[in-house]
Amino acid sequence: MVQRGWRGLKVVGPLDFALTGVAAALTAPLAAAEHSVLVVATYDTDYLFVRESALAAAVAALEVAGHRVGTDS
Repeated sequence: MVQRGWRGLKVVGPLDFALTGVAAALTAPLAAAEHSVLVVATYDTDYLFVRESALAAAVAALEVAGHRVGTDS
């Protein structure tokens, strides 16, 4: 089954393997704003996936929480 309509946010890495709480710090403001999120962790960074329709609101929630959100371009 395929679910389309998700957008990915990449955490700037590489992250130290011993670093803890990254996903918690990012998902807490999204949960408080009632946004669903899928977290994928790799060996050097994390990715957050949010519904495309909620992307702008999710980015705003992260920025209000003090996170910087930008683009690769």
